[in-house]
Amino acid sequence: MEEENDELRIVPRGTTEKTSRKGQNMIAVASGKGGVGKTWFSITLAHALSSLKKKTLLFDGDLGLANVDIQLGLMVKDDLGSVIAETKTLNQVIMHSDKAHCDIIAGRSGSAGLASMPIGRLQILGEDLTLLAHSYQKVILDMGAGVEKSVRILSSLADKIIVVCTDEPTSLTDAYAFIKIMSMQYPKCHLNIVVNQANSIREGERTYETLLKACHNFLKISPPLLGVVRRDTRVRDSIRSQMPLLSRYPTSEAAEDVIAIARQLILE
Repeated sequence: MEEENDELRIVPRGTTEKTSRKGQNMIAVASGKGGVGKTWFSITLAHALSSLKKKTLLFDGDLGLANVDIQLGLMVKDDLGSVIAETKTLNQVIMHSDKAHCDIIAGRSGSAGLASMPIGRLQILGEDLTLLAHSYQKVILDMGAGVEKSVRILSSLADKIIVVCTDEPTSLTDAYAFIKIMSMQYPKCHLNIVVNQANSIREGERTYETLLKACHNFLKISPPLLGVVRRDTRVRDSIRSQMPLLSRYPTSEAAEDVIAIARQLILE
């Protein structure tokens, strides 16, 4: 793992670290492993924030397995790959999703461009993203699974990092690994937990307590529980139909849970 001083601290060009409130409206959504519903949660959270009258941008930072556009059934002309190739700017690849009522910057599946990007280029991308965020009230960063350099650096831009996990042992282990690395490299980062696909609110709270105990005992930190999203068969149906859950099943349990999380984020 790189030394911390190799992971550049990103401050928007034209500002100083003292005057810049870096990432104050940016929320990174990450996970230690794939398959926990992270991208679905990012889309639904962005949709919920938009429905609560917050101008929202959803940034698909999972370039290798990008699927925000697929889940929403979007036909993407330009994506983050064009920005990395320096043929487009971030502003030029923004598209609006009528389904989710928010703006989107799509990733590009099957490309390792972001993961292999030099730190200097990541810094420029981070600066541009932070500046673009000034045009929005909330910016959701859907990060790739794992703890790669690009995930760590871009997650550190956000004022708040949401770690999504389930009750599966491998999910908890990998979520803990992500929390450990981020808390060591970026001690001031604000880590929060969302338990997804829980059989009940209480079961989700028990899953959180298991992860919290490990964080408290071994890392001496206590990341708060932001919310629990209950297991809901209508989530799978909405994904298959490429329709946001809040549009297709607005009164479903999972929809209510994500809306509650969105309301909490607005109040904080």
